Amino acid sequence: MEKSAFYREARSDLRGPLDGLRVVEATTTWAGPMCACILADFGADVIKVEHPSGEISRRSPPALPGTQPPVSFMHATVNRNKRSLTLDLRRDAGREVFLQLAKRADIVVENFRPGTMNQWRVGYEDVRKVRPDTIYVSISGYGQFGSRSHRVGYDPLAQAASGFLSLNGNPDAEPVKAPTFLADDLGGLHAALAVLAALRHRDQHGEGQHIDVSLLDSMLFQSTGYLTLGAMGVDLPRLGNEFRIAAPANTYRCQDGRIMTGVLLDSHWKRLCEVLDRPQLADDPDYATGVARLERRDVVNGMLATWAQSRSVSDAVETLIAHGIPADAVRSYAEAAADPAIHERDMLQPIEQSEGTVAPIVGPAAKFARTPTRVRTAAPGLGAHTDEILAEIGITEADRARMREDGVV
Repeated sequence: MEKSAFYREARSDLRGPLDGLRVVEATTTWAGPMCACILADFGADVIKVEHPSGEISRRSPPALPGTQPPVSFMHATVNRNKRSLTLDLRRDAGREVFLQLAKRADIVVENFRPGTMNQWRVGYEDVRKVRPDTIYVSISGYGQFGSRSHRVGYDPLAQAASGFLSLNGNPDAEPVKAPTFLADDLGGLHAALAVLAALRHRDQHGEGQHIDVSLLDSMLFQSTGYLTLGAMGVDLPRLGNEFRIAAPANTYRCQDGRIMTGVLLDSHWKRLCEVLDRPQLADDPDYATGVARLERRDVVNGMLATWAQSRSVSDAVETLIAHGIPADAVRSYAEAAADPAIHERDMLQPIEQSEGTVAPIVGPAAKFARTPTRVRTAAPGLGAHTDEILAEIGITEADRARMREDGVV
């Protein structure tokens, strides 16, 4: 399908499928901002509330090259498509402004340690007094209830506690965390998905609710069923790049790099036998089924490894694909960014940053044929929309000046 055909009925008058929704976001770092980022990408008006000193993602290295003052890669990525309001929630005046915003908003998103928003008197019970049907999302390390709920919880802790680290890495090496903010990303995704479900419920029944998303729960849910196997005493050895359910499947060294490929179906094995010039193994009962190949994992891996080592990455990938076998190069992010296919899918979008530099920002993953989404605006400068937002809720210029003098905004 051509791109133009996919978007042939696209509307240009909406920011996305959530156009018209308002979100108040009081978050820091990644999981909470990721939830609100998804909602903002989908077209919601997201007001990011930060302490007047700014949240940590604004200061996290590395900065985007060439930006002055420096723009953090984290801030640029996860806070795009949002408006920025500085507000000290520990002050009574800040609390009152937050509640006024929440009263006019459909959704509130926060990811502070459980109990923190209650201490500031802007928790769920406080917000529902001014907006009874509020959808209030709380993201934390271990959840709002349970024996661990009081703990400080961060991404790598959720990866460790979930069992993920025990399986990640090479079999003969130490456990390794994910190189991305995996638990935060999953927590943000589950929170955004939960918001959409809660909106559906509110549309049908007029009821808001409190949504509790924990990083640990999110990691466990996405554990491919391993938590069930662990509960039932099934041994789960660390396999590195091997696949628990298929062989041969691994990364294989070529002359100029590595490829990832694998035989997931028995039909793939028959095609691979053609590639390996071993037609006699296609229907051999010792190799023809997935179970049989798993019992001979080292042998079949060796066959594919020997074949790959005398070829270039491009030749190996093209040959395998031509035979209907899934394969691709193992690339760096720099190499991925240079791939024309990445740009064809709008996964890098040139966006002018708050200080004037243009940077390629990662685009939304989901494509909507009728209500397209995109990176509309760069991550805002700290407090860039404070006056605009406060004016929207009726706070006069004189009152805003007093609030600045008092350090509330």
